[in-house]
Amino acid sequence: MIRFLKYSLLTVLLCLATIADAQTQNYREMHKVKKGETIFGIAKKYEISIEELIKANPDMNSVGYELKKGDYIFIPYPTGKPATTTSKDKSAQQNKTVAAKTNTVKVGIMLPLHNVDGDGRRMVEYYRGILMGCDKLKKEGINIDIKAWNVAIDTDINQTLSQQGATDCDVIFGPLYSKQVPALSEFTKKHGIKLVIPFSITGNDVAKNPNIFQVYQSPELFYGEVVKQFTTRFSGSHVVVVDCNDKQSDKGVFTFTLRKALADKGMTCSITNITNSDESFAKAFSTTKPNIVVLNTARSPELNAVIAKLDKYKATMPSVKVSLFGYTEWLMYAKYNMDKFCKYDTCVPSHFYYNPLSTATKDFSTEYLKKFDQSMMDYMPRFAITGYDHAMFFIRGISKQGKLFNGTEPDAKALQAQLKFRKADGQNSGMQNQNLMFVHYNTNKTISIIQF
Repeated sequence: MIRFLKYSLLTVLLCLATIADAQTQNYREMHKVKKGETIFGIAKKYEISIEELIKANPDMNSVGYELKKGDYIFIPYPTGKPATTTSKDKSAQQNKTVAAKTNTVKVGIMLPLHNVDGDGRRMVEYYRGILMGCDKLKKEGINIDIKAWNVAIDTDINQTLSQQGATDCDVIFGPLYSKQVPALSEFTKKHGIKLVIPFSITGNDVAKNPNIFQVYQSPELFYGEVVKQFTTRFSGSHVVVVDCNDKQSDKGVFTFTLRKALADKGMTCSITNITNSDESFAKAFSTTKPNIVVLNTARSPELNAVIAKLDKYKATMPSVKVSLFGYTEWLMYAKYNMDKFCKYDTCVPSHFYYNPLSTATKDFSTEYLKKFDQSMMDYMPRFAITGYDHAMFFIRGISKQGKLFNGTEPDAKALQAQLKFRKADGQNSGMQNQNLMFVHYNTNKTISIIQF
């Protein structure tokens, strides 16, 4: 299975930023250096030559290098022995029996796995989540051979693709950088490998490569689906668009698309400005229909200012129904605005939701801390959970369906984001993620997820 990388690999990734070459090879395990150990003694313990050990750990060639207690070093397979991923734990024999019944899913990771910058640290966490997913899948009887490459922003991905093991993959997760997509797309298309592009990229390779699963949704695609669901769910409402005078906002994509859809469906809409007087602001609201308030920015200061104006309006017009419809960024403000969000029956469109109160999420967070001696980074979405969900969705699906897997059936047990794919434009196109949810802050101070 995947014990040759397991979690100690990620510990090394956090400690050293110079092991990129080592990550492109197979290793049977990692060794944590104990006080008094020597290179000779470690090589002897694992029945390998000193030369093999040094080759697996190039830093040992550095002038003045010395082993230090607590360091992690790679332990390679002895020359001539296959680089398998069979576990050495007590369940090894059971795993061999399972392996005889099921095919092994060969997984490649081509992402920046380093500690140089934020990109690397986030991708390390994402990779850890994949490993945790693989451990769970292993318990389900699925065999996995996982191989990781450190593909940094300046990496020539063609060199990575020429290395041993790349052509053997059933699925590759990556890359992070748009400039590396065309070469990786052509490679996976040529060799019949499924390519999961997990994060934001530019370009439209998904339109011409049937092997691509593009998880990231462009603003145009995402907001187009949001508008579709908005006009259906709030068909009997009056929409109030608040111009917040934020010249840097990119939310005009949404409000422009929304206003056009409202006009096409004959829904009423009015526009007001955040600087308008209370009297002028109140004129934008309907006294006979439910009102849905939409801002043209996701910024917190403007949101707070609009909520303050709504509070004044509701104080004078308590019988008028007023709701808020926001942006994914608002999820970051929820812990500060929970009461206000619930007061205004707020819906936030998103492709993910991290629920820290969920039992499953708590269990995952506890397990992550136990395995890696640190908590997940405070990002939205949580990268470790993203990696876990992706592993569970794609690796399990490929194990069950092989090359027929198309990702159209969502995983209802996803911790943070269900994935749901459909073909992008064109008969020979790949699969585009269409997942959408509304995070609903109910007036009874509960949160519900409306999944589309």
